[in-house]
Amino acid sequence: MNITVSILTEIPEDLYDAVAHYLDAHTDWDQDQVFAAAVSLFLTQNGEGDRAASSRYLERSSQQPA
Repeated sequence: MNITVSILTEIPEDLYDAVAHYLDAHTDWDQDQVFAAAVSLFLTQNGEGDRAASSRYLERSSQQPA
């Protein structure tokens, strides 16, 4: 069972603009998917991610068209 939680956070405007631009160009992604991928990649790269974090990132990344 996948349980999701909602996170409310503030980000710099230039980061928001970059995410919005990415989403405009990649209509198969949504904001929730971008942030979930970003958090799982951050945790994986910084040694705090468990297998689930790595798996979530790799799962979504492998779904992208070439």
